[in-house]
Amino acid sequence: MPLPAAFLDELRFRTPLATVVSRRVRLARSGRQWKGCCPFHGEKTPSFYVYEDGHYHCFGCGAHGDAIGFVMQSEGASFSEAVERLAGEAGLELPRPSAEAAEAERKRLNLAGVLEAAQACFHRRLFLPEGRHALAYLRVRGLSEDTIRRFGLGWSGEGRGALLADLGREGIVPDQLVDAGLMRHDDETGRTFGLFFNRVMFPIRDRRGRVISFGGRTLGDGQPKYVNGPETALFAKRRTLYGLDQARAAVRSGAALVVVEGYMDVIALAQAGIGGAVAPLGTALTEEQLGELWRLAPAPILCFDGDAAGSRAAARAADLALPLLGPERTLRLARLPAGDDPDTVVRRQGYEAIRGILASATPLADALYDLMRDAGGEASPEQRAALLTRLDAAASRISDKALSREYRDALRNRFFATRRAARDGRKGLPIRSLPRPHFLPEGATHERCRILTAILLRHPMLLRDVEHAYLGLDLTPPLAALRTALQAWAETADILDSSGLMSHLTLSGLQAEADQVLATAPVPLPACASPAAMPAEAEAGWWHIFGFLSVQRLGEEIALAEAACRADLTPQNQNRLIALKAALNKVASGEPDGAELAA
Repeated sequence: MPLPAAFLDELRFRTPLATVVSRRVRLARSGRQWKGCCPFHGEKTPSFYVYEDGHYHCFGCGAHGDAIGFVMQSEGASFSEAVERLAGEAGLELPRPSAEAAEAERKRLNLAGVLEAAQACFHRRLFLPEGRHALAYLRVRGLSEDTIRRFGLGWSGEGRGALLADLGREGIVPDQLVDAGLMRHDDETGRTFGLFFNRVMFPIRDRRGRVISFGGRTLGDGQPKYVNGPETALFAKRRTLYGLDQARAAVRSGAALVVVEGYMDVIALAQAGIGGAVAPLGTALTEEQLGELWRLAPAPILCFDGDAAGSRAAARAADLALPLLGPERTLRLARLPAGDDPDTVVRRQGYEAIRGILASATPLADALYDLMRDAGGEASPEQRAALLTRLDAAASRISDKALSREYRDALRNRFFATRRAARDGRKGLPIRSLPRPHFLPEGATHERCRILTAILLRHPMLLRDVEHAYLGLDLTPPLAALRTALQAWAETADILDSSGLMSHLTLSGLQAEADQVLATAPVPLPACASPAAMPAEAEAGWWHIFGFLSVQRLGEEIALAEAACRADLTPQNQNRLIALKAALNKVASGEPDGAELAA
């Protein structure tokens, strides 16, 4: 019995071709693929390439195939022997031969023939007098005849029975068209009717170029404007990307992989010379589709429409991708002008305009920040607190721990840089709701920064609560070096304890700087910087000293803490707010912080 195509596709998907080939060929990385000397003909210069989409190709002798073909060619195995061996390695059980399985596979193979016949019928009708309105529509959209033929576009006919009338002459019966997703049977009336009529037809192909379904666009005012065929034995919407068969070849040749929203966007970009475009089929991107994209390129570009719906689609895709990200699996986002889509940009402004937009695509971390900021705003303290919470939560969803830390740092750095820029823009404005800060001699400013660093060296567990404020301080080079080392250590340490931190600083060559910060002469450190200080005492002292450096920023921290408590009244949030308000009261009353001796 022939093996089901679905089983063979799953076997190929689960079999890393590079692993199979490397048993016989010494492979070396070459960008996104591997290369080596071909095992099928003698050569000294490597011309044998293994691609991440599961195929190999030799540019010397022309050998080409997948994992099954490689085992057959290299070992002289039969097809069934190669499949059996690879299935065992992949943990797949070979389908049991049965009458039902044989019948299902026969129907599946028949469906492929039916769909190819339907595609030929639709395409032929487009160039007949009855298809003139559809052909005119495609030409108005800027498509050349070569592009129309390349994508196999067609015309359904105006009546529901047109397809059956044509294909019936070839012996195709209504039940076959139902199984192929081209007709539907109404159980109530017993009638069978065509799904596509009065529509421009777009063949949907699998990654190998085989027609598996159709999409259709109405030329009238009917709704929905676009419709795809139903799920069948050949067609699974969640796994399919429109244009993937042609995009694979383009990406292999160096083109960028671009995800757009619709059929016409894919076709318009291809005609403009951007051949790596694909589109989901009227739904949001799925995990399966992301997997297909990452098999072709490490950083596909999302180029959705420049409207609210496009922004929502980009946000959903970014959210879906987060747990799946890795060092070689990410996304980029390209922003289109408001109201535009790739098709309209190409038609109105040409190739250079869309190429420039794609070339300036934003890395996912930056795009994620923009999407979250735009969704919730950052004008008020409450909005900023909510934004910071969302940013941290987004980073924590990344499964790769090292990458998760990098995203958290990148998102937080952007957040605090934005706040610092906003503060700089407000310099010179009177602060009426908070007491004015005292004049701080240069020596006192440095001493306060030293004390703040000393507290964190003795009590590093406070870093999480004070990190954003600490990052905003303008430190001298020795203190800045300690701050950088402290941050790096805290991201990887299991326990934030002083002894572990000091060992890290010693190994980092910063022991002298740390000793200078912790020195008790000529100016002794306050009690809150002592190793014996209780955590609450250390935190209260930290914020008290920070308030003398910037009472305005202390007020902003209080506003953020209040918003955090309203959103989630945890003991940690509550204790932080109490410490901040106590510090503000001490600053307002003029209570000394111990740094004046340095003035």
